[in-house]
Parts: sequence; structure tokens; C-alpha cells
Amino acid sequence: MGSCRLYTCFAGKSRMTEAGPLREVKEMFNKYAEGGTHMTAEQLRLFLVEVQGHVGTSMAEAQQIMEQVLQRRHHLSKFARRSLTLDDFQHYLFSTDLNPPILNQVLQDMRAPLSHYFIFTGHNSYLTGNQLSSDCSDVPIIKALKRGVRAIELDLWPNSTKDNVNVLHGRTLTAPVEVIKCLRSIKEHAFSASPYPVIITLEDHLTPDLQAKVAQMITQTFGETLFYPESECLKEFPSPEELKYRIIISTKPPKEYLETKSTNSSRYNSMNENNSNEDTWGKDSSDVSVNQADDEKSSDYDTSEHNQYDEDNEVCEDQSSALYGVLAYRQLIGIHSGKSKGSRLKDELRLELEKVRRISLSEKKFRKATASYGTEVVSFTQRNILRIYPKQTRVNSSNYKPLIGWMHGAQMVAFNMQGYGKSLWLMHGMFRANAGCGYVKKPDFLMKNGPDGKVFDPKEKLRVKKTLKVKVYMGDGWHLDFKQKMCTVWSPPQFYTRVGIAGVPADKTMKKTKKKLNSWTPVWEEEFTFSLTVPELALLRVEVHEYNMSEKDDFAGQTCLPVFQLRPGVRAVPLFDRKGEKFSSVKLLMRFEFA
Repeated sequence: MGSCRLYTCFAGKSRMTEAGPLREVKEMFNKYAEGGTHMTAEQLRLFLVEVQGHVGTSMAEAQQIMEQVLQRRHHLSKFARRSLTLDDFQHYLFSTDLNPPILNQVLQDMRAPLSHYFIFTGHNSYLTGNQLSSDCSDVPIIKALKRGVRAIELDLWPNSTKDNVNVLHGRTLTAPVEVIKCLRSIKEHAFSASPYPVIITLEDHLTPDLQAKVAQMITQTFGETLFYPESECLKEFPSPEELKYRIIISTKPPKEYLETKSTNSSRYNSMNENNSNEDTWGKDSSDVSVNQADDEKSSDYDTSEHNQYDEDNEVCEDQSSALYGVLAYRQLIGIHSGKSKGSRLKDELRLELEKVRRISLSEKKFRKATASYGTEVVSFTQRNILRIYPKQTRVNSSNYKPLIGWMHGAQMVAFNMQGYGKSLWLMHGMFRANAGCGYVKKPDFLMKNGPDGKVFDPKEKLRVKKTLKVKVYMGDGWHLDFKQKMCTVWSPPQFYTRVGIAGVPADKTMKKTKKKLNSWTPVWEEEFTFSLTVPELALLRVEVHEYNMSEKDDFAGQTCLPVFQLRPGVRAVPLFDRKGEKFSSVKLLMRFEFA
């Protein structure tokens, strides 16, 4: 949090006592305990079915919850008391592990092609900070994988002696890291958070001999976990279920060399440019084809007459070696990246019935595409994969708003995972769905056209499909999670909660509760209603702030939850810090109802 005001205020009027049971909690307890002082397992089961929406809850499940609550609060064995008091009941409702807002289970069908899913995707995954001068490391890659990120990007460049490969952000001051270190870390941590496939997107600026070296590293590092497609031209992508515990390489295929040495040199140059479709520093996406030869080629590819071989057999040897490197590298590619023939933006979105592919567009170019060809983008993403990456001017590793990508069906909305802020909170929120496995199934309307063949148009005004009621009861835990310092009685906390929706433009809104003065366990008991035209893409935003009269209000926690997997009923909602790390104790008690 921003200032010492929110860290403390333990003296004088500031109340530190635990809030007693809420009025509505008392009413629910009295109703289901039938006026008694204790709630039985059968009464709890009925509450779970009727209020919490746990249809089909068994007596055994209700008894298990009861035993867990009693064990925690009273250290009672399962053979002791088998009923809950009012305080026990509130403890259950306010337990983030026993009563979470979304289930930690994979709830979606994982047998559809990869193009049917949003994929948790990183951009320049190796950077520890800004895009210009931060260190490159495997540490942010490990961190991303542990969070459930499923697509890791590596930019490959020759080292200073041109005999090995580094990972770095090209033409910047970023300090490199060896590619083998990144590959080994990916192997070790790839499936620590999810069993579903990890996609490594490569932006390579390598000579054929270094491509061969990378191919060998990848093959030796990943072994049998590496996915090799049956055909170079896939007509449909495999499913996440088929690709469990597999590593997939995605990049542009290199072009084979022509026969002469001088042609080899020019082919190397064009191949380098063609294989890099992203944001090498100093070039816009429209400048990708500018010649890079002076910066990147080694002396082995010099086109001057003085460096031509004198012996025919040496020429053949060189060509054979280069061809082998290109072929070895090409065979590793599980998802081909590339453009259709033609230089126009619309050409890149052209559908090819005989094969599927991935294309990458900068944030800027993607916005241009959606402005002119919105429905064509949606059609393209029904079978093909679209990756969007941040524009070059985001040197501080900030991020764009991801919803514009998702509402057009873009699977790989690539983010700077070190770029903390509200956009990244939305990304974290989307991928809390489906047990945080890194794959979230796209809504059917993005995958299937209407009965008249009409493609979903994100710009079209739609009728309200669902209404979500959100009640914010109370909050707790700040006195446990924030450093305690001395503070005067004149600065007691004044917490308020902001609640809103991130989604299609028609659904976007933010509302807030009144400020609650002088309490570390604020009770608001305020309800808000949200009308949703596209609930399948809606995210519930929740932020808590502490009012500061003289300065900017202090941040006190946030979360973002996928509305399409939100559980109805009274729920304990854990809050997270600015970086998306979960607080140990800070949480809200909320209620969700759908109509």
C-alpha cells in the first residue's frame, strides 16, 4: 500500500475486534437451523443446495465441510460434536479455501483444437524489467510457468563470437542469457502449474549453423515431450488434451538454400528477416522486411568474391551443412507461423482450407485490422491462431487492454508479465478460470456462425442476456497482512470497495460502496446490479481502497474473476496485491446472484 496511514491506525478509536456475524448471515442461519442454536449436517446440505447452488450435494459432502470447520475452530475430531454454531457458520462462509468464488477444477472440454481456446501467453518472457535495458534471465520464465502461462517467447540471437545462441531483446541494452539455460528451466517447470502443453514461440535471427545448434539443444533438452506434427501442413490443430505434457515449437519455417554460395548469402539475409515477425527494437511491424545483413550475418556468409571457396567439394560441403541445419530446425516446428501471399493486411487474414497457421500482429496493427475487418478477424481465429503483442512504445513493459483481443477470438494475447497494472489484473482474472490451467475455451459464438452464416460482430449492439447482482458484505485481514507501525488516532482507516465489469464496451462499468470509517473489518452490505450483453467474456473487477483526503487513495487489494465461472451464493473472495500475489488474510465476503 502507498502510505503509512493504511499500514496502521491501531490506536484509539480504530477498532481491531473481529466483526460479529452479519445480519443476513444470522437470518440464513436461523432459517436453515430452524430457529435452533446449532445447524446439523442435513440443514447445512439444504443451505448448500438452495442458497449456494450446489445441486446434488450429498450428506457426506456436507459432513466433510462441517468436520473441517470444527477441526479448525475447535480442534474437534470427527467423533465429537457434529453441528455448527452461528460463529462456525460464518467462519465457513468466510473461508477462502472452503467457500471460494470459483472452483479450482478444469470444468471445460479440453478435446477441441487449440484454436478453440484462449491461451495464457507471455511477451518477451525472458525480460526482468523494461524493454530497453533490463536483464534477460530464466527467472521470469520460471515465474510465468508457475503462474500457469502456457506460451513463452524467446528471441534468439548469435552471441558476440557467433558460435553460440543468446536470448535477448534485439538492438537494445538488455543483458543476454544463454538459450540453453532458458530451455532447461522450461523443461523443469513447464508443468508445475498445469499439465497442458507449453508453446515456445521463437523469434530467431540466426545463421543456419546456429539454427542447427538450437535444433539439437531443443531435441536433447525436451526429448520425447517435444511435439512433432504428422504433416507440415496441419488441416486442424490438435487439442490440449492430446498434447498434455508436450512442448510445442512455434515459429516461421526457414527457407532452404539455393545452390550457389552467393545465393546462400542472400537467402540467409532474407530468411533472417522473414523469420522475425515481431518487434526487433527500432523497427515497426511494417518495416520487418528491411535488410538486416550488415548487423547479423557472420563472415561465413560474406558475398564478396574474396570469400568464395576455391574447391567445389568445399562448396558442396557448406551447402549440405546449411541445408541440414535448415531441415533439422524446420522439423521441430509444431505450429507454423507465417503470412498469406500478398502485402495487404486483409491478405494476412485470408483463410486457407488446406492448412492452419499462426500469425502475429502488433497491438497497433491489430487495432487497425479490427477497425476495418472485424468479422474477418473473428472468422480467421475460428481455425487459425492469432497472436497479438504490445507496441514498441511500451518501453516500461506496460500492457494494452486484453478484451479487444478476446472479443475478436485472438487466442494468444501476449502480455509483459512484469508489467504490473490493471490490464495484467484482467489477464490474471481470465486465466483463473478452468483451474488456472492456462487454456480457457472460447465462447461458442466466436467459433460457430449463426444460422444464417453470420459471424459474431463485436461492434454490434446486443440485448441483455444475463443480470448479475453483487452484494459486498464486509472485508477483513488488513491488520494481519500489513506492517504495523505507530499512527495517531486522527488517521483511522476509511475503506471503500469498487466493483465493476470488464468486457465488451456495452458491459463495461465501475461502481463503489460508501466509505466505512474507523474499522479494520468494514461492513458495507451494499448491492450492485450489472446488465450483461456478453456474460461469456465478462470479468468481475473488485478493488478495495482506503480514502486519503490529502493524497491519492491508498490501494488495499484487488481481484478479477471470470463471470462465466462465478459460483452463485455467499462467497469468500481473496484479494491480491498490485503484482497479482495473493494476500495471506485480506478477503471480502460477497454474494453473487444471476438472473
